[in-house]
Amino acid sequence: MNAYKLSKHVACLLFSGAMLTQHIQASEAHVSAIQDEKVQIAVAKASKSWKDAFNSGNAAGAAALYEDDAIMVVKPFGTFKGKKAILAFWTDLVNKGFDDVIYKNTVINVIGYDKAQVSADWEMNNAEGVITKELWVLQPDGRALLREDHFEVKQ
Repeated sequence: MNAYKLSKHVACLLFSGAMLTQHIQASEAHVSAIQDEKVQIAVAKASKSWKDAFNSGNAAGAAALYEDDAIMVVKPFGTFKGKKAILAFWTDLVNKGFDDVIYKNTVINVIGYDKAQVSADWEMNNAEGVITKELWVLQPDGRALLREDHFEVKQ
């Protein structure tokens, strides 16, 4: 093969390789976008389930949306570790008549293949505040559960 044909062949191979790389990158971006959407949908559904449980007075249902070893940091009330402590906190609030929680200015930020962080302002019948970090993690069954819950009561 003469030098001209060889350089033309090499150029063609390089172009084909570049096109294949672009195709692979586009495919990976598409798969990533689909996974991000899957995480966002699971988190939105779980968050709605949490609010529905709390608003209906079902503290156990709200606590069921936390991982067993979850951490909840509530300013100014303290840190609650594990589902049992978290259940006790929500049970106490429900028993005191707190309900009608709504989120405003909600942001869901996918931070990994199976995780998303939520922040929002919140209001309920007897208090309001800010969620600085809800870390939701997809479980093997596709549900999202809270691993970390950081929020502040402002009033």
